[in-house]
Amino acid sequence: MTTSNQAGGLPSSEPAQQGKHWVAPVLAMAGIVLLSNILVQYPVGEWLTWGAFSYPVTYFVTDVCNRWAGPGLARRVAWAGFVVGVALSLWMATPQIALASGAAFITSQLLDISVFNQLRRKSWWMAPLFGSAVASVVDTAIFFSIAFHGTDMNWVQLAAGDLGVKLAMALVLLVPFRPVVRWMSGRRAVPGI
Repeated sequence: MTTSNQAGGLPSSEPAQQGKHWVAPVLAMAGIVLLSNILVQYPVGEWLTWGAFSYPVTYFVTDVCNRWAGPGLARRVAWAGFVVGVALSLWMATPQIALASGAAFITSQLLDISVFNQLRRKSWWMAPLFGSAVASVVDTAIFFSIAFHGTDMNWVQLAAGDLGVKLAMALVLLVPFRPVVRWMSGRRAVPGI
């Protein structure tokens, strides 16, 4: 049975959304989280790691899912990324880093989805840009304040560099946003983007 997705205005089939349509976004999210957990071990100067460049793509995946199939799929994809991220963090990092990573990830992803939904009927670029930007600020604040609490590390400098990259990536990822959503929607224009 085909219904209208009220949040996105797209025709959708609820069983289809719960079936095969979530597999590719979940695999993409898991792959990006895995890649980011590996790349975070490699510094770029004194301010960044390579993970700062790959991690913002998680917001892109969530935003594309949100535009394409609504917040339900976006939340399922975010929770899948959370499970993968926490499992990897527990294996690869200290418990404090794992807690920081998990708390920052799921809080910021769910915030991104919420902000996106509130802006989805505005200009096509507003929802992904502002959702990602707000989520990036929250993610950075939560992660760095928990991960480096009680340490001597000057984490504010690292957080500033990390946030700068996330905000720049939010702008850069606007370029592929519309084409990817159109491709996922069967190469037809999607109302509201």
